[in-house]
Parts: sequence; C-alpha cells; structure tokens
Amino acid sequence: MVLQDGSYHDVDSSDLAFQICAFDAFRETFRRADPVLLEPVMKVEVETPTEFQGVVTGGISSKRGVILGTEARQGFTVIQAEVPLAEMFGYSNDLRSSTQGKATFSMEFLKYQRLPIRFQEEIVKKAQLEAKVAAKA
Repeated sequence: MVLQDGSYHDVDSSDLAFQICAFDAFRETFRRADPVLLEPVMKVEVETPTEFQGVVTGGISSKRGVILGTEARQGFTVIQAEVPLAEMFGYSNDLRSSTQGKATFSMEFLKYQRLPIRFQEEIVKKAQLEAKVAAKA
C-alpha cells in the first residue's frame, strides 16, 4: 500500500493516530482482497523395489499426493510425485515400515498452492479461538 496524501495538524495528528489509520486501512483492504492460505508442495521421488510399488503409490495418494509418473530401473521403481509438506512429516518411518526398509526417498521444494478449503477453515477457526483466549488473558 502507498500513502499518497495526508496532512498534519499539531493538535489532532500524532504517531499513534497515523498507526491506527494505517492499521484500519490494511484491515479493510485485506478483507476485500478475499485472502487464501497457501501451503508448500514438495517434489518427491521414491525409489522402491517393484514389489512394493502399489503400497508406496497408495501411501503417497493417502497423503494428498499426486503421482506424476513412474519409471522402472533394474528391479526398482522410481515414483515421482507432488506432496504437500504438511503430509510429509513422519514419511520416512511410514516408508520404511511399508517396504521392509528397502525404499528411499528424496524431496525438494517445488511450489506453493492453495490450501484446500476444509483445512483453511480449520486453521482460521483455531486462530480465532487462540485470539479470544489471548484477549482474555
């Protein structure tokens, strides 16, 4: 936001008055902008023995992952996918358990994407509840 014009008066103007004005302007503009929450999405590559391909693919799908492709390499299958970072916590243990410790994976940041509405609503409700608790304290 850019402040284009303003005036100063010795009696009515103060640093606090300008801060309050800026806060109110931001709040009004923010509400009109219809904001959304974004979540980081990771590029994930899993190398697994071919016998575990179905289990690994199902596990990725259950984590809101999107399978982009698979490639066979000498008894192993390499699976490329996009998975939200929030779903990847604990994945190494899950992968080890479901493949008898024979699979490996790597991941790197890919992009941000819009958080699904149901998760966004949960986060907003939680933040509002925390704000009410903080206001009472």
